[in-house]
Amino acid sequence: MKIRPLHDRIIVKRLEEERKTASGIVIPDAAAEKPDQGEVLAVGKGKLLEDGSVRALEVKVGDRILFGKYSGQSVKVNGEELLVMREEDVMGVVEA
Repeated sequence: MKIRPLHDRIIVKRLEEERKTASGIVIPDAAAEKPDQGEVLAVGKGKLLEDGSVRALEVKVGDRILFGKYSGQSVKVNGEELLVMREEDVMGVVEA
């Protein structure tokens, strides 16, 4: 199954954070926080403006993004947890 987001929505896969501290202590799943970074898997066509025109999205497939801890709606696709969110929920793009 594939998901194609509509309008200004994007599909994001959370990136896993390191489960060890710098000193080597392993953090259990129950104590770990949800990561606030992800990779964009799909983007919609753009935001529909009041005059009927469409503004293209600034994020693109493959971008690594920062988003709020409680942003987006979680969905499961083929056993994988993904987030569906609006582009406005994205705080920034991480550049290497």
